[in-house]
Amino acid sequence: PSLLFSVLPSGLNCLQRNFPCYRGSPIYSSFAINCGGPQIMSFDQIIYERDNEAFGPATHYMTRTGRWAVSNAGLPADSNNPLYQSSSLSQFTNTLDSGLFQTARISAGSLRYYGLGLENSNYTVSLQFAETTILGTRTWRSVGRRIFDIYVQGNLEMKDFDIVREANGTFLRAVVREFRVEVLENYIEIHLFWAGKGTCCVPAFGTYGPLISAISATPDFNPTVSNNPPGGNKNRARLIVGIIVAIAVTSLILAAAAAYYVFQRRKRQKSFEDDELFKFDVRPYTFSYAELKIATNDFDLANKLGEGGFGPVYKGTLEDERVVAVKQLSVASHQGKTQFVAEIATMSAVRHRNLVKLYGCCIKGDNRLLIYEYLENKSLDQLLFRTESKSLYLDWATRYHICLGVARGLAYLHEECRPRIVHRDVKASNILLDSDLTPKISDFGFAKLYDDSKTHISTRVAGTIGYLAPEYAMRGCLTEKADVFSFGVVVMEIVGGRPNADSGLEDDMIYLLEWAWNLHENGRELELLDPTLPQYDANVAKRIIGIALLCTQASPALRPSMSRVVAMLTGDVEVPSVTSRPGYLVDWKFTDATTFATNAESSTSEADNGYMNTTTSATMATDLSYMNSRTSASMTPDAAYNSPYNPAKPMLHDIPGDGR
Repeated sequence: PSLLFSVLPSGLNCLQRNFPCYRGSPIYSSFAINCGGPQIMSFDQIIYERDNEAFGPATHYMTRTGRWAVSNAGLPADSNNPLYQSSSLSQFTNTLDSGLFQTARISAGSLRYYGLGLENSNYTVSLQFAETTILGTRTWRSVGRRIFDIYVQGNLEMKDFDIVREANGTFLRAVVREFRVEVLENYIEIHLFWAGKGTCCVPAFGTYGPLISAISATPDFNPTVSNNPPGGNKNRARLIVGIIVAIAVTSLILAAAAAYYVFQRRKRQKSFEDDELFKFDVRPYTFSYAELKIATNDFDLANKLGEGGFGPVYKGTLEDERVVAVKQLSVASHQGKTQFVAEIATMSAVRHRNLVKLYGCCIKGDNRLLIYEYLENKSLDQLLFRTESKSLYLDWATRYHICLGVARGLAYLHEECRPRIVHRDVKASNILLDSDLTPKISDFGFAKLYDDSKTHISTRVAGTIGYLAPEYAMRGCLTEKADVFSFGVVVMEIVGGRPNADSGLEDDMIYLLEWAWNLHENGRELELLDPTLPQYDANVAKRIIGIALLCTQASPALRPSMSRVVAMLTGDVEVPSVTSRPGYLVDWKFTDATTFATNAESSTSEADNGYMNTTTSATMATDLSYMNSRTSASMTPDAAYNSPYNPAKPMLHDIPGDGR
């Protein structure tokens, strides 16, 4: 036996014969391991020791300090180049320590970790997982299943553990499981065991077996041991040498003090920008700038989707094969750091099937980017109004479902999410369509958190001419009813297949709202429908037009809530009849000559999709008046007051509580 142990690799002797490692003489009260990766300090200041030694099918390793050890057994079947480590450059959600999950230790059969020399008592063991190999790419590569059992101190704690299932089907999401452990013999054993379940060959041969990203054990008691590695006089000698070396280099440090001070000052200035992310309850998912450069082929013009007022948007493909839209904020943009961080923090808290998903953001120096899901059918206005985009036809059923989906998305923003949100710029170009033509509301760049105690916003009016509610355009009075008005305009555009203003039509048809009311008053509502529709449900069409007329009433009090709009669209409640033409149509003649705007219509066009919000000037061509849907506006209330859309006194009479 003595000969056998003399030739065993270092550390194995300690792991044999019922664990003699520091048995009866504990020196540690905690340990933490970054499985498969380098040493890293976590957000809560725990140092996770490195575990990136090369592994084989039958391997063990123990740290030089004897704090922990690992043992692996198993050779992946049909794998010519078996890997026992996994790495990813992706960022992970549901964690403050994404770096911990970018590496992982993998085994084809049995993976054991040991915490050694621990003081006997109760501990909390934290096991951290994130699937980095089988990812959700919506192809056959994503159907793999990694299933294994988890034993702690010999007890089966979790049977048939599936990381993706535990993450509720969300890929690149951290999963943490904690166990209360009693240590009786100065060690903890964590055993991950593949019991032959799951898939074997997806996305590649040999992809199965346990995977773990990090392990930590913390005491549930007040330790009586030092928790420092052994060394005795050797450690003291090292300390003395360290002090001498420190004294020797003091002069060099002093000589570099000025340069260091300048460097730190610049570093703090830049880190301040990044630290703004941590002020919010919901921290957005962060990408590295290098990762986005690779995804967009260094922001190649061939991948450019469009140009907005805040900068260009590029199509990109991430390492996990997700296709994204990368919105690159222009350095010259007037949007400040606080506004940018507020936008991504707000968007990160919003989740609904009818809202565009924000995957994350990137802040690196002056580079600020937002990463959205990419929607291949782009924006609603392209499919409705642009001849070159009409190869994809929207039939009646699709248009109905788009109206209903947008209504549900706005109802969520107004009434369900916390804090409530007013979009402020609901329009056809801000409604994107996925592969199934499911509508998703985009662009929350102007969104403001809705405060019940503040309905009059003192900041500038931001929105798009043609969709602005009267009280918002005239007085800056912002409530969720401003979105209801805009929704009503969009609905009319959807059923009519035309923009809300078209100077190429006959005089009585130029302005969609005016024409809709003329038809309604004469019982000819169905003439509003897109003439290219081969068939439609007349009763449903009349109901939808009635809802749109109700939503575009001049008085906010007369407009329904979006949840009631949803109920009316589904037929759960009746649509009240509307008989009174809004004041902004009664008291203003669109054909009246004006002397206001002298500039030609802005040449700045809407972006090629709704991933960005263009903010062109508020100048308006006389012939298009208020209803020019192709010009986006950021107007002060005074500027709006002097616009051709100003039916001032009649509009004010329509607003409850206004005494004028």
